[in-house]
Amino acid sequence: MAETIALIDFGAGNLHSVHNALMAAGAGNVAVTADPAVVARADRIILPGVGAFGACRDALVGIEGMVAAMERRVSEEGAPFLGICVGMQMLADKGIEFGVHDGLGWIGGTVKAIEATDDRIKIPHMGWNDVTPTEGHDLLEPGEAYYLHGYHFAVTDAGHVLAETNHGGALVSAVGRDNIVGVQFHPEKSQAYGLAFLNRFMEWKP
Repeated sequence: MAETIALIDFGAGNLHSVHNALMAAGAGNVAVTADPAVVARADRIILPGVGAFGACRDALVGIEGMVAAMERRVSEEGAPFLGICVGMQMLADKGIEFGVHDGLGWIGGTVKAIEATDDRIKIPHMGWNDVTPTEGHDLLEPGEAYYLHGYHFAVTDAGHVLAETNHGGALVSAVGRDNIVGVQFHPEKSQAYGLAFLNRFMEWKP
């Protein structure tokens, strides 16, 4: 029986493209869902996200029982989890964007605005840039991926940084621990690199 991937729908905006990328990468059963019961039974869970940290967090928390289902299935039962863009940022303790907003607190750190080191550094960070793994991880390989973000994840424990990218200095490109991984880049927009990454996630056995 094919594994079920729960792609959480909280109005994030990039669900269609993520779903299509998963299917192109070889997924057999992707459930686009706002139902905590589906998430609680899923073999793998993906949390996408586009927009402001606080708005995304409020929309996710606004689905009754969703965060509890995620925490039970991921933190307690060990289902592989992938956060994409703001879905990755929401793993942090808090985000500072239009105020201070609590995150899920799964990976320690704060999401804050990217600060330009000189006039040549454009914000938001948009377009193709490197993915440089900080150490060996089953999911991350060196390459180039597509980014679109004005805020970055300042991680408390450097051991949770899986990859970086250079945009006027090092920015976190991927974070993770145990069965949890988050990426700042958009695999659904990263062509061959992104599809290969999603394929590895679907095969990942943390």
